[in-house]
Amino acid sequence: MRIVIQRTAHASVTINGTVKSKIGKGFLILVGIENGDALEDVEWLCHKVVGLRVFDDEKGVMNLSITDVGGDILVISQFTLMASYKKGNRPSYIRAADHSVAIPLYESFCARLEALLGKPVGSGEFGADMKVELLNDGPVTICMDTKNKE
Repeated sequence: MRIVIQRTAHASVTINGTVKSKIGKGFLILVGIENGDALEDVEWLCHKVVGLRVFDDEKGVMNLSITDVGGDILVISQFTLMASYKKGNRPSYIRAADHSVAIPLYESFCARLEALLGKPVGSGEFGADMKVELLNDGPVTICMDTKNKE
């Protein structure tokens, strides 16, 4: 699994002209799932996300986690994170997991984040054409990949 975390002042996802989810201060997380990913990857990433200390403390130092600041999370599925671009100029998405694998892992990722955060997590719609807006705060953008745990 691969995620891109962006610290936000606010973010939203719109589908067919209707806002499905929106958040204030927190994280917009783009999630890419590939064949071979499992619940262990979900667990590892979710613990990393909620423990990530990238919010400013009273001294202006990035020392607080999303739970420390009571932040929100918006999770968007993003199969293009699994793009292979080694040959030619048209990316290949052959590494991206099939829906039968990706949807349950995406739903598990959202559910586990909700449990760890202690409140609902916003989401998009798997496979939909989504319009995502955010005001990246910082900017702070962090990439994590379960293939690089160590």
